Amino acid sequence: MEFLDILLEPLSYDFMVRAIITTALAAVVCAVLSCWLVLIGWSLMGDAVSHAVLPGVVLAYIVGAPFALGALVFALIAVTLIGVVRNTSRVKEDAAIGIVFTSLFALGLVLISVTPSQTDLNHIIFGNLLGVSIPDLIQVLVLGVVAFVILILKRRDLTLYAFDPTHAHAIGLSPKRLGALLMGLLALTSVVALQTVGVVLVVAMLIIPGATAYLLTDRFNRMLVIAPVISAVCSIAGIYFSYYLDTASGAMVVLTQGVVFAAVYLFSPRQGLIGTRLAKARRRKAAAVLVG
Repeated sequence: MEFLDILLEPLSYDFMVRAIITTALAAVVCAVLSCWLVLIGWSLMGDAVSHAVLPGVVLAYIVGAPFALGALVFALIAVTLIGVVRNTSRVKEDAAIGIVFTSLFALGLVLISVTPSQTDLNHIIFGNLLGVSIPDLIQVLVLGVVAFVILILKRRDLTLYAFDPTHAHAIGLSPKRLGALLMGLLALTSVVALQTVGVVLVVAMLIIPGATAYLLTDRFNRMLVIAPVISAVCSIAGIYFSYYLDTASGAMVVLTQGVVFAAVYLFSPRQGLIGTRLAKARRRKAAAVLVG
């Protein structure tokens, strides 16, 4: 089979085209947001929000509302509860996050177990990428564009908040409001990615691209370009791998991103575990040649 045939065969199926478009959209939005999450250290917060949306999705199914609406409501509830527990008790933020997201996730599992349904609600947990419909695609597109536009328009303020919230406050910005905005965007983006990889793997799409870009550059503006490019390419490649290897599509997307991160972690010229050693060895060799 020639390369062109390999490339075009999956595109002959409408469900594959929808899966690729949906995954690319979600990957780009998640990757852009992940740059801030990695810098601020909100990886666990991304995990919390992505898991906490589960009961909202199940309740939305029960009342016949859009899944995205229920997920967004519970994502915002989770963010609010974490803030309340953190600010009104001696419990630290990491503990508050763990308490809230595990409790809400457990509530979602209980609701799934007691909800009579002709629909397999387990795809909410593990994703149903190949089952994306036209309305699902439109939903991901609308929510993704909203999140992406806000991130781009507020990128300077959010970047200052990530690097130096004290300076942000000194020039008239409100760190609390910027933090709340970032939390809201995290909730919205989690809903976008939910349709593609499910509750369990959303956190990977929210963290891996930013962490990978962070190892490749020291400039944040470059991170905002590198992260979505890597994420989109990995996501599309993951879909192709899942098609030809007959594996779970959402999991393969995340696995592809993980493999790329591992390669960068090992071989990045500036930060890679092996790459830095090879660079030092080359410099020593060059210095020895000059001395000799």
